[in-house]
Amino acid sequence: MSKFMKMLNNISRSQAIYRHSKISAKDLPSGHYAFALAICREPGRSQEELARELCINKSTVARHLTCLEEKGYISRVPLPNDKRQFSVYPTEKMLSVLPEIKQASLEWMTLLSEGIPQDELAVFDSVLERMQTRAREIIEKQEETK
Repeated sequence: MSKFMKMLNNISRSQAIYRHSKISAKDLPSGHYAFALAICREPGRSQEELARELCINKSTVARHLTCLEEKGYISRVPLPNDKRQFSVYPTEKMLSVLPEIKQASLEWMTLLSEGIPQDELAVFDSVLERMQTRAREIIEKQEETK
């Protein structure tokens, strides 16, 4: 178990390299793919909601979104009740590259799981889901005590 996090990080980095090689939009860094998927899955979410979903602090989300906005991938609209908060929407440019991101992700998972029986993958998914839930609970408790 001591190498578990290192292995997950290496798999994640490898995925980023693989996906970036498959995506034609070279001005979209691989670190922004998760943002693209989350924003396109539910347009109009606030930056705070994105931070929660992606488990990234708000200032990091703001920096990534600024970069995406400058490159024309998103637009931000101030919330009517709080002009300091923004709803985030994908632009046509983002929507045009989304199918490539999804396809590259699907290809990666197919290659990565090749030769692993479905029942083992199901158990692995279940364990990871429980660990993710637990991780979020730990962070929420930690934030409550601040």
